[in-house]
Amino acid sequence: MADQKKLEQASAPAPLALPAMGLEAEWSLMLDNEPTRPEALFGSPRDFIRGELMHRQGTSYHLPTGGAVYFDTGVIEVATPVFEIERGCAARAGRSLWEAIHFIRGELDAWDARNGHETRLVGFSAHYNVSFELPPGEPANGRTIEQLALLLTYILPAPVMLLATNRRSTGVGVRPRKDRIEITSDFTPSPSLMIATATLIVAVVREVMTWPSYELGELARHGIPIISGFHPVPHTSRQGWLARFSCYPKNPFTCDIDTEMWQTERHGELSLRAIAGQTVRRFRRPIRRISDPFTFRLIASVIRGRGPSLLELDDRPEAYEDVGKLCAWDQLFPPTQLARSRYERVVIRAVSGQQLRMNGHRLRPVGMSGWSAIVFRREDNRREVIAIDDLIHHLDDWERQ
Repeated sequence: MADQKKLEQASAPAPLALPAMGLEAEWSLMLDNEPTRPEALFGSPRDFIRGELMHRQGTSYHLPTGGAVYFDTGVIEVATPVFEIERGCAARAGRSLWEAIHFIRGELDAWDARNGHETRLVGFSAHYNVSFELPPGEPANGRTIEQLALLLTYILPAPVMLLATNRRSTGVGVRPRKDRIEITSDFTPSPSLMIATATLIVAVVREVMTWPSYELGELARHGIPIISGFHPVPHTSRQGWLARFSCYPKNPFTCDIDTEMWQTERHGELSLRAIAGQTVRRFRRPIRRISDPFTFRLIASVIRGRGPSLLELDDRPEAYEDVGKLCAWDQLFPPTQLARSRYERVVIRAVSGQQLRMNGHRLRPVGMSGWSAIVFRREDNRREVIAIDDLIHHLDDWERQ
């Protein structure tokens, strides 16, 4: 019995071998135009999603798209699988997120038809996750992920505000999460603007990660404009920092983004758009390195005032009120830029339950260990946990099988 119990235990999988990113989105649920908690209405995503789903943990389940769905304190949340950080990675992650959105919306539509109700998903928040590691071979020299989170709280808010927020937004947050940095903001009903936001965030986070110091003095050395009087506050959930509207002398979400009304510490009076523009120009090269051509042009267009920012509208767009219907995937990206990454392909094979023949054994995927490893059952009923980095080498055979 002890030997069998030992076989059921697996050591924690190693961190991902490749730098990675992923997206999450949250929505509140309306039932017949009344707010309702998804936990109270459904109990579990299995109560409205048809077909077989691989269980993740608790009330979390993997979707056929490769992502996962769960309920989190009154909202429905979807997370994409991880994506290797490379050119176009944010577009692939955005495509994956919106595939999951349309899958969830389709299952809710079917539930509505069966039960004579009408449900709506109302945009709430989005989380942009970027893996963290110090540059290979370099000593830490006091650099910690907590220091990095605070430093990013001074760099990211202005450009993220222009790309991702609206007049009712309240803040942009940065949270250190052990081996990743998580940026929190509003859900954005435009897939292309969400992908632009993810591209900018991934590029900035990965670039700042290479700086020799994470002290706030680096802001002046790199010419980052900082609004005088800005003081971030602790994040409202988990550890981290929040650039809340009340942290500024005036509310940046309701101001005219083109008025030179912000006194900065070293750059005189600037508009919010100008502050965002100077920040983006400082990170232009890393943004270009990981951006697909369409997204790179879109970021430049919004920052220069030639493309739309939701902060230019009088109020939050109506599209927030019915995600998956009033806002949907916009088909602006060529299919060649949205090809599935290797990590994503491994995860999709696993959640489909497709068996893998490997090293003389037939392995049946039964779960995942975080986002970095797949849990298999062998023919002899032994449990085996294999890192997705190792499974990449068997991916072609797995897909052919």
